[in-house]
Amino acid sequence: MLELRHRGGCPGPGGEVASPPHEGEAAGGDHETESTSDKETDIDDRYGDLDSRTDSDIPEIPPSSDRTPEILKKALSGLSSRWKNWWIRGILTLTMISLFFLIIYMGSFMLMLLVLGIQVKCFHEIITIGYRVYRSYDLPWFRTLSWYFLLCVNYFFYGETLADYFATFVQREEQLQFLIRYHRFISFALYLAGFCMFVLSLVKKHYRLQFYMFAWTHVTLLITVTQSHLVIQNLFEGMIWFLVPISSVICNDITAYLFGFFFGRTPLIKLSPKKTWEGFIGGFFSTVVFGFIAAYVLSKYQYFVCPVEYRSDVNSFLTECEPSELFQLQSYSLPPFLKAVLRRETVSLYPFQIHSIALSTFASLIGPFGGFFASGFKRAFKIKDFANTIPGHGGIMDRFDCQYLMATFVHVYITSFIRGPNPSKVLQQLLVLQPEQQLNIYKTLKTHLIEKGILQPALKV
Repeated sequence: MLELRHRGGCPGPGGEVASPPHEGEAAGGDHETESTSDKETDIDDRYGDLDSRTDSDIPEIPPSSDRTPEILKKALSGLSSRWKNWWIRGILTLTMISLFFLIIYMGSFMLMLLVLGIQVKCFHEIITIGYRVYRSYDLPWFRTLSWYFLLCVNYFFYGETLADYFATFVQREEQLQFLIRYHRFISFALYLAGFCMFVLSLVKKHYRLQFYMFAWTHVTLLITVTQSHLVIQNLFEGMIWFLVPISSVICNDITAYLFGFFFGRTPLIKLSPKKTWEGFIGGFFSTVVFGFIAAYVLSKYQYFVCPVEYRSDVNSFLTECEPSELFQLQSYSLPPFLKAVLRRETVSLYPFQIHSIALSTFASLIGPFGGFFASGFKRAFKIKDFANTIPGHGGIMDRFDCQYLMATFVHVYITSFIRGPNPSKVLQQLLVLQPEQQLNIYKTLKTHLIEKGILQPALKV
């Protein structure tokens, strides 16, 4: 390793590596050069072994304690470990789904708080793994800076959301107007303060390791905060864009587990030995059918299909609108082979149901790769689960590892194929402008409508 790190160096009589002579110096170099080389060699001897660490050198993390409620342990004590785990997972899955329905009933704001809470918990679980692995090195300020950067990034993203969707509310508050106007500068200044604190915390013994953990924190922020921000952006497009993708991933997770549990014989991927082709294929077909049906049911209700808007006059989020064509029944001609089977020429569907096929297909074919990625991550650090928050399931991150890929796909799908101009958002932006600017826009718009023949020109008296 020393020979690779000292380019051009060659071993001396005692195995010591000497630096090559510089231009204009004797072959032996002067005393100052030798002293500098000795110091660098000494540093690399003592601290350079971090680059050569293999997976087997990673410190093992103590296994998490079992947090299964005692009442469940007693009720399932006579079962084998396989069936005991099946029942625990099943009972807690139904409990979580019930709580999720309750939060949906409580409205969009509670769903946003749920997303924020899940984001913070996932960040905590991943950062804790890094801290446990490297805590023996006593890195200064690691956890403090990690949480500080989480605060900074959330301030940036949610400030952007506030400026986009709460413009009329911001207009009435002078303090908020200042924060929104200089939001990006303030966000950058906050991040810059954390960056400087990190540089000041560098310790000569742990340079490489500290930069490893700096990257660890930023990748974790990318995985958790950015994706949760996209989830909330999807929610503002209409609750249906939040519920169908998320429930499709949940459906795929459950049905793939059930098909694999009862029929699984053929291993799917080495990273996750319990995953089988039978579970993967069964989960795919089940998820597509579920997504199609869920899209049909939810498309009937304004509560789910209307964009989420904040009304400052009533100080609450409202989901009232005239549903777009995407959520209005349309007649579609059937292919010839289906006409013979169903004995009908056309079928009535919501256009969103067709989009739901794309969403559920991604959830069942590509979404699981988020879980495979998480499995590889856990194997690298010799852990079974990210945490033990949910008995039988592991940590929150174990349940939402596929959701983050899904959130990005839905956001890209909406912006690419669905989203058009949003009149409500344009109006909110207009209301923030100065009166002179608003008047100029009014005159321009009026002239444009007259030229189009939509408005009649004013009669001159």
